[in-house]
Amino acid sequence: MNSLTAVLTRSPISARVTPFALFLVLTAAQPMLGDAGRYWAYLAKTLLGAWTIWAVRHAVPEMRWRLSLPALVTGVAMAAVWVGLGDALARTPLATMFHNGDSAWNPHVQFGQGSALTWFFLVVHLAGASLVVPPLEEVFWRSFLYRYIAAADFESVPLGALRWKPFLITPLLFALEHQPRDWAAGLLCGLAFQGLVCWKKRLGDAILAHAITNLLLGLWVIWHGAWEYW
Repeated sequence: MNSLTAVLTRSPISARVTPFALFLVLTAAQPMLGDAGRYWAYLAKTLLGAWTIWAVRHAVPEMRWRLSLPALVTGVAMAAVWVGLGDALARTPLATMFHNGDSAWNPHVQFGQGSALTWFFLVVHLAGASLVVPPLEEVFWRSFLYRYIAAADFESVPLGALRWKPFLITPLLFALEHQPRDWAAGLLCGLAFQGLVCWKKRLGDAILAHAITNLLLGLWVIWHGAWEYW
């Protein structure tokens, strides 16, 4: 484990990019593992993501959660925006073009309605989206890429410095990381989370806001059976 940690933290760029890149590769590989395999793949990438966060924690000092009212409000607002835009799109002729499939991530279909395995994977998905994804993504998008677009020596750019070029480019790329039906919501979230960093001059508020958005969206998915959001 020490050697793996050394690889992850060998440079400031590696510490901020490699954990996210590993998570992204495993995400892309999930569909190749079949309907049941994707759930186990999600578990594996969540555990790996959690370990990489722990491994680079000292190399990425800005990766600290911060509780603030703006972060709470932003997180709740972005969850509402995500669902609202998704529902609005579903009522347009574009709905079939952007539809992900009702049972694509419905463990009730895969493992049985209300089974122990079903609820296990629901909790895993909720925990992964709320606790692992936010720090991985915010460190990559807001701490590394935003500053790297501003200057190749990204550490010379203060965290939260307002630079219009990366402020516009980074949220756009963040949006394109998501499903086509979520591009508009992803863009607004990217702008909101980046705005928090620029306002508060720290990353922790954006991590918390992102976590709240994902948590509320996950609870909405489970409560309403809106599996297309997963």
